[in-house]
Amino acid sequence: MKVVGIDIGGANTDIAIIEVENGELKDMKVESRYLPMWLKKNELQKTLKELLGKEIEAIDGVGVTMTAELADAYKDKEEGVKDIIGKVEEVFNVPVAYVSLSGMLDAATALKNPLEVAAANWIATSQLAAAINKNCIMVDIGSTTTDIIPIKNGRECAKGRSDLERLSTGELVYTGVLRNNLATIVDKVPLHGKWYRVSSELFAITADIHLVLGNIDYKEYTCDTPDGADKTIRDSMRRIARLLCADLKLLNQQDIREIAAYIYHQQILKIAEAIKEVSDREKLNSIVTTGLGMNILGRKAAEILEMECRSMDEFLHPRACIVAPAMGSAIMMGDHLTREY
Repeated sequence: MKVVGIDIGGANTDIAIIEVENGELKDMKVESRYLPMWLKKNELQKTLKELLGKEIEAIDGVGVTMTAELADAYKDKEEGVKDIIGKVEEVFNVPVAYVSLSGMLDAATALKNPLEVAAANWIATSQLAAAINKNCIMVDIGSTTTDIIPIKNGRECAKGRSDLERLSTGELVYTGVLRNNLATIVDKVPLHGKWYRVSSELFAITADIHLVLGNIDYKEYTCDTPDGADKTIRDSMRRIARLLCADLKLLNQQDIREIAAYIYHQQILKIAEAIKEVSDREKLNSIVTTGLGMNILGRKAAEILEMECRSMDEFLHPRACIVAPAMGSAIMMGDHLTREY
């Protein structure tokens, strides 16, 4: 049986193709494409076909999860969910089901209950984390957000059931490896023994500090740059300098690295703070990290908290970890097909 899992995010669309034989994972393939849904939502069908290529002719089912319904191309989440479901259904002629808070739903049921499938990608990822540790906190750090999901006895037990609720429970932090405005992490930075307030313009993003610090390379800088310029270290340094309303004539490379290192540390602290909130409430002391930031942010947060930490790349290929919601969706769809057909 060959199953596809699709994670349709606001900025990235990821797929995982898994082949299962006699209950065992025989083969796996993952792909990702930068697709800013706020600009290019009508390219979703084309993108899915391109990502799957000839594989589309051999698949037995498709599991879908989404967060793109929050994109400001839609007036509200309900409109976003319905539009995304409509576009997905146009592409496939095999069974398709959508990850929800209560399991897999077919299109008709999902259209009647759109908020059940909105931003439920963490449900899919938690299935993978639970297989690694039945009692842990899953920390999934992507390009834009961090999901912090408690798991007990092999089942997720998040207190928040929507993004709105999870923002209040410590289970969702809007910070990630690539796309966040640096001014959302700090309002001041230290330099030359003084504190400098920062500009809140969209001059630089987290991808810039992580590129400058060597946490990612230019190939992993998959989103657009704020200024439309290149993705070189020097270009990133110039963008970071603008955070202080400066340029590379006013600040040198060491200055930029010091600023980047400070912001990086503050980002880790923000994630650690939320993990501690969930840990204290749920009495859980182990972490399983995944996503693009699993080691550069998740593991560092665990070290600050002195918590046991395992990265999902100990069990899966690192590329599979980056698209963990797609992987989880594929596995959930495989189980769904086994039960239903």
